[in-house]
Amino acid sequence: MPVSVNKIDTSVVAETLRQQIREDVAIVPGARPRLVGFLANKDPAARKYAEWTGRACTKDGIDYVLKEVEACDLEGALKEANEDAGVHGRGGAPDSLVDLHTGILIYYPVFGAEPSFYGGSMDDQLRDNIEPTKDVEGLCKKYRDNLYRNVRRVDKWRRSVVPCTPLAVVKCLEHCGQHTGAKDSGMAGKVVAVVNRSEVVGRPLAAMLANDGATVYSIDIDSIYVMERGRMTRTDVTPDDAIKAADVVVLGVPSPQYKLPVATLKKGAVVVNVSGFKNLGDAQEGDDADYTYIPLVGRVTVACLERNLLTLYKQYHVGKISLRYRLAEEVSKLGDVLGDEASATKRHYVLAGLGVALLYAFLKR
Repeated sequence: MPVSVNKIDTSVVAETLRQQIREDVAIVPGARPRLVGFLANKDPAARKYAEWTGRACTKDGIDYVLKEVEACDLEGALKEANEDAGVHGRGGAPDSLVDLHTGILIYYPVFGAEPSFYGGSMDDQLRDNIEPTKDVEGLCKKYRDNLYRNVRRVDKWRRSVVPCTPLAVVKCLEHCGQHTGAKDSGMAGKVVAVVNRSEVVGRPLAAMLANDGATVYSIDIDSIYVMERGRMTRTDVTPDDAIKAADVVVLGVPSPQYKLPVATLKKGAVVVNVSGFKNLGDAQEGDDADYTYIPLVGRVTVACLERNLLTLYKQYHVGKISLRYRLAEEVSKLGDVLGDEASATKRHYVLAGLGVALLYAFLKR
């Protein structure tokens, strides 16, 4: 039987997400979210990711600022971005609410595996230093803890943010029917093999799919674990046998030498390539394979980055800027009502009362 391959066009998945993003950007007239990206390395892949991010943000109405800094200066620049008050305007009129400094993104690696004085690596320390209200990658300690404990909300009103590339994989699996989209059960009964256990992609992805009901084999260079909701245990199953049993295979080996033979795949399996290299080998004469192939998730990753930005925008910032916008409008109307002859004291008390009323209305929402 000849090899049968169904190749997925991920641009369709990305565009579906970005349509919603463009609608969300327009929530508050005259305001838009801002994403600040920090590039502190010479990695061409990181620069390419920064370029993709910039183009997508510009097209979708998001203000994007790329800051190139030396690695030794990044911690200070990050602290400054964390403390940025947010809304930037020119005089307080409603039409001046131009940019809202909402999200922070670091293009890794910065220090690689270099250890930190505080424990873990220097890059881990940078991730944990991003304020959760601005962490568009969902990699700070707060969001990591929530992910691994299957806690999907920060509090009663706000959703937790999950890492962009793992989320992109989930969205692609939803698109091709392997994930139903249901929380806690969208992957029930599925077997998944993830060939990568990095803290940025492989491990969080395995946890997300396990939390949604899958049995996940987490495969790394020297070990294999089985992950089910809330549990991670060693297994005697070999990597080859795990891949042969998998309904979904995720390949994330950062090497051009690694090539998984297509003959290894289960009939009807979905293969997702998240590596910068093609990890799936070419079909050989005599191979019998029938699979779905998702060769790239980069576009969807950028869309998920924007989606996370808009989640933070709506959860932490839209209410504040809406209040300021409404207050500016009401002040303008009030000036017309009071006229130029009103005393300064009268104006002061009326404006104070208006501000309190608007604040109370906002808090009661």
